[in-house]
Amino acid sequence: MTIEDNVRTVKAFFAAMGEGDKQALLALSAEDIEWIVPGEDWPLAGTHRGHAGLANLLQTASKELETSFPVPPEFLAQGDRVLVVGFAEGKTKATGKAWKDNWVFAITVRDGKLTNIREYIDTQALARASETAASTRP
Repeated sequence: MTIEDNVRTVKAFFAAMGEGDKQALLALSAEDIEWIVPGEDWPLAGTHRGHAGLANLLQTASKELETSFPVPPEFLAQGDRVLVVGFAEGKTKATGKAWKDNWVFAITVRDGKLTNIREYIDTQALARASETAASTRP
């Protein structure tokens, strides 16, 4: 696969996420995909493995967050790595609290499938937006 092929694959993955096309997402992902979301104190944090982990992560994100991407992301690639740089904003459904996030996804593509996604996000902003009065630490 060429670098251009890898970028096309990642763009197709992001388009499928935007459309909520679970079958396309699974088809573009290796069966042993690993998606790492940093942080703690918010529902999406953790390491999500395999198609079941991917499906669970996306379902949780849909249930927990309202997200928009007001600016199209930028795609940068070298070898089997594609960096996606973007901005998102939204709110946490359970609390109604708004958040803004400048993010980078470092994605590995092998043989036309995403094998690893590591997010670099504003975990503090997302954790704060997920806090309820009962979960706020002293």
